Amino acid sequence: MNKFLLSLILLAASCNPESKNIIADLPETLREVSGTETTPNSDLIWMLNDGGNASKVYGLNKKGGIKIELKIDAKNHDWEDLTSDKKGNLYIGDFGNNLNKRKNLSILKVNANALKNSGKINVERISFKYANQKKFPPKKKKLYFDCEAFFHYNDSLYLFTKSRVKNDFGKTHLYKIPAKKGNHIAELVSTFSSCDDLYCWVTSADISDDGKQMVLLTQKSFLVFSNFTSDDFFNGTLKSYDFKNVSQKEGICFKDKNTLYITDERAHGDGGNLYKFKLE
Repeated sequence: MNKFLLSLILLAASCNPESKNIIADLPETLREVSGTETTPNSDLIWMLNDGGNASKVYGLNKKGGIKIELKIDAKNHDWEDLTSDKKGNLYIGDFGNNLNKRKNLSILKVNANALKNSGKINVERISFKYANQKKFPPKKKKLYFDCEAFFHYNDSLYLFTKSRVKNDFGKTHLYKIPAKKGNHIAELVSTFSSCDDLYCWVTSADISDDGKQMVLLTQKSFLVFSNFTSDDFFNGTLKSYDFKNVSQKEGICFKDKNTLYITDERAHGDGGNLYKFKLE
């Protein structure tokens, strides 16, 4: 490595206070990475890009190298997050809804047996609509139906919405739908509010394999809930971990019960990394 290249790398690291947590520089292919997930019995970390990109899911090693590309037989309307179940099936959240007027919200299930398939992969479509959305789009003070975060838990899928209401950006609504093919009504379970600025948008979520910890991601922090009862995750104990560097962080998942993977988009000379954070 020449001295000029080394100096650039050191400069980039010094500009990111989270540099000690960076374990990989993601490839240019994933410059708009929006979802990150691990699956049982695999060392790969699965990622996808958001809307406007190819309908592909990428399996990476821990050094950020792409080992496999899955070609999904479904349009990337606005893919936002990834989750998996205990059988190793992947779920793609095609529910990005910036304008709050989509009527084709869905989650795409990729069978675990297809994760090594080099051809185009068929998916099961889990379609849904929100029980309390009556207008498309609703009025500005009711723009609560965008979504970038979900996870699988006990045969259901739990969705966390992203508020686009001014002075209420930190509010998220928790919805629940069955994790099976069909048309479903997303039923409201609970709500939660953190702060009010744009950096409080919920951009990803996950639950630990033992079901004892739930995490929400924002651009400025991640929030860990524990000691909750049933599936009202917000009634548990909350611990907040603030980032030193605000970036477009949009993917989070548990590596194990004490460790999280986080990814951010590459923008304005920042981001494009895979991070690892230890829980206290």
